[in-house]
Amino acid sequence: MTEVVLDAVNKVYPDGFHAVRDVSLRIPDGELFVLLGPSGCGKSTLLRMVAGLEEITSGDLWLGGKYANNLAPRERDLAMVFQSGALYPHRDVRGNIAFPLEIAGDDSPAAQERIVELSRALGIEETLHRSPSTLSGGQRQRVAMGRALIREPGIFLMDEPLSNLDAGLRTELRMEIGSLVRSLGVTTLYVTHDQTEALTLADRVGIMRQGVLQDVGTPQQVYDDPATMFVGAFLSTPPLNLVRAYVWADQEPGIVLGLGNQRLVLPWTDPRSPALVSRHGSYVTIGFRADALRPAADGVLSGRVRALEFHGSEWLAYAEAGLPHVDAEAPYENAPPPVHEQEPDRNGEGMLRRILRTTGIIAEEAAAERVAHDGTHRRSDVVFRLQSRSGVTVGDVVRLAVDTDRILLFGEDGRRVDPVRR
Repeated sequence: MTEVVLDAVNKVYPDGFHAVRDVSLRIPDGELFVLLGPSGCGKSTLLRMVAGLEEITSGDLWLGGKYANNLAPRERDLAMVFQSGALYPHRDVRGNIAFPLEIAGDDSPAAQERIVELSRALGIEETLHRSPSTLSGGQRQRVAMGRALIREPGIFLMDEPLSNLDAGLRTELRMEIGSLVRSLGVTTLYVTHDQTEALTLADRVGIMRQGVLQDVGTPQQVYDDPATMFVGAFLSTPPLNLVRAYVWADQEPGIVLGLGNQRLVLPWTDPRSPALVSRHGSYVTIGFRADALRPAADGVLSGRVRALEFHGSEWLAYAEAGLPHVDAEAPYENAPPPVHEQEPDRNGEGMLRRILRTTGIIAEEAAAERVAHDGTHRRSDVVFRLQSRSGVTVGDVVRLAVDTDRILLFGEDGRRVDPVRR
């Protein structure tokens, strides 16, 4: 059994840069685990610490139940495939694949048969006598995988192996990698910055940002139920709509979420209402994906269509709605302060209406009209999907229904307001 366990692992470089921060993770035997995140987030550094190519500053690493912090790379029973493949140019394909066996002194007929079987599984059997310089990029990566797998390691590490390939080859090889490592049952740690690779390949995904492990779960869990705002935004194509909302708990309609000059209402029966009641009078961030919105005559949001994009099977529409946009990288930059609910009632206005007006939930009609017509307010765009043009054209005012069951609610720390299901 070869499981990988990291316990509060840190990496701090001599110049003080903290590349990996307190990462704790368990990868069971035979799992295909994908580390996902933007460039510079620490995912490759973490992979290299597992491989023994980077020293662990603090924390513990266990490989197959064995303490591994001080083990040399060759003692860790693992193999690694790099981004470039790094083949030996003076050896043919067979020689490249066979190299680890030669180092181990295994030149048996069984070993030679294993080379043929593995090359057949990788789709490179007919290239065994060719030089690496005559191979395509996809073929070279298959050879690199074959060289790593031929000695049947306990752990297989892959550091962005598809990033140098074109889109067609990435799709083809991605499918082959998934089926091959699962058929071999080898524990695999795969690093990528491509969310499509992560969601289609992984048994489980770990998303990193600035050295911190943000979320871990199955592809569907981290997509449908992300633990942080960053994870929700990073896994969303087209971009996740992120909007600042003022929370007001009212006995009659329910939880009122003020969105600039518009609003959503969640009924008291919504399971998230208890978590939102505790945030009465303060702000949260609402995230909703493009397919959680649809044009409808009775829609609760409205906006003017600024642009339409054709994507083959669907259209993406961008509507100016005057909503207070939130940047996932700096969610609470320039956030307005909460309004105290006990402020004296002025001009005879009802308490709820006055609070909503002072926080921008009910805007003056003239201001709302300016937002609706000002084409420069790109940050207030709402992105939604259309299965067809459906008569919608640029300049139209559309009403949008919101699937409130699918909206995501984040607090001031960027984490979910309601419990995350794992």
